[in-house]
Amino acid sequence: MHDTNGSDIIQSISEIVGPKGLLRGDDVSARPNYSWGAGSCPARAIVRPGNTEELSRVMALCHAHDQSVVPWGGLTGLVDGITCAPEDIAISLERMPAIEALDAEAGTMIVQGGAILQQVQEAAEQAGWLFAVDLGARGSASIGGMIATNAGGNSVVRYGMMREQVLGLEAVLADGTVISSMSEMLKNNAGYDLKHLFIGSEGTLGIVTRAVLRLRPAPRTVQTAFVALENFQDLTGLLRRLGTDFEGKLSSFEVMWRNRYHYLVEETGKHQAFLPTHYPYYVLLETEGADPEREAEQFMAVLGSLMEEGHIADAVITQSSQQAAQLWEMRDDVETLINNISPLAVFDISLPIRAMADYVSGLEEDLRQRFPAARLQSFGHLGDGNIHLGIG
Repeated sequence: MHDTNGSDIIQSISEIVGPKGLLRGDDVSARPNYSWGAGSCPARAIVRPGNTEELSRVMALCHAHDQSVVPWGGLTGLVDGITCAPEDIAISLERMPAIEALDAEAGTMIVQGGAILQQVQEAAEQAGWLFAVDLGARGSASIGGMIATNAGGNSVVRYGMMREQVLGLEAVLADGTVISSMSEMLKNNAGYDLKHLFIGSEGTLGIVTRAVLRLRPAPRTVQTAFVALENFQDLTGLLRRLGTDFEGKLSSFEVMWRNRYHYLVEETGKHQAFLPTHYPYYVLLETEGADPEREAEQFMAVLGSLMEEGHIADAVITQSSQQAAQLWEMRDDVETLINNISPLAVFDISLPIRAMADYVSGLEEDLRQRFPAARLQSFGHLGDGNIHLGIG
């Protein structure tokens, strides 16, 4: 029997999750309706279950009453996947942030879907391990949301996407059915591996409530550099060359087009100009290793050789962790773009690496012809073919 009153289902949900688990009125409108805090959420309610059982009961109830729901993660995505209509109910796992267990011998961690990435990273580090996915929104991004979007981030070139970090998971389907595949084994060839259906499904197949995460050995040393290049062919060649010369230790290869770097350094004045702003392309790159002295020597030798051969136009190698942190702060600064440019359309797209240069230059030309006042900023993870585009 379908709900005809609207308030009946809200009351029933309240009885399941309790007063802390249900937000209405101003508590809902105070939340954003778009990524990175934009807009005002118009949803009927925000439901915050405290455990898998509560979520299962809520989903079963909504399913029985044809009530639409929108799963929320940490609200940090770039494509507005959290947007609600007035008739929707938002489902947030913010009351399910627990790190349930960490096996320091096996290198695994069990977390709830609302666990925050930075807390997962810190827990892994304290145990001598590394959780290998890293994002600029690490302080807000949730593990459940990252699994749902198959997030990549800054270290894909070495460690892969979120899919490569998930050993098992638990999810609640639209009708409230709980699917559990909480394997803690790296090798699992006992039939269908159901977790892969949910990783990257963006909440359309179910809501991830728990996950078993794979941890990696923590590096003993990290080398960081910021380099400038004259053309895109040098950029793609550099990626291939570094993958070989650094013997598989290249962990980050983050690209900024000039339009992005110039904006951050010259126009906002918010970030230090580590290099002049007239080059077409810039790369923030890192390697990870186990021998600090050897890795530092190799890092300088490889980059020096590439400069002598003309593949790199200019470069700076960081001399401290503070300098490296400044570079990453600049790379991760999406907030300045969002706060300073309005209206703004942000896109998160994937392309074959060979198609990126022509795509961006073609987009710039189209914008010049059709919207002369529009601004384009381009940056992303070249190693996995992912570009972020800001147009405003």
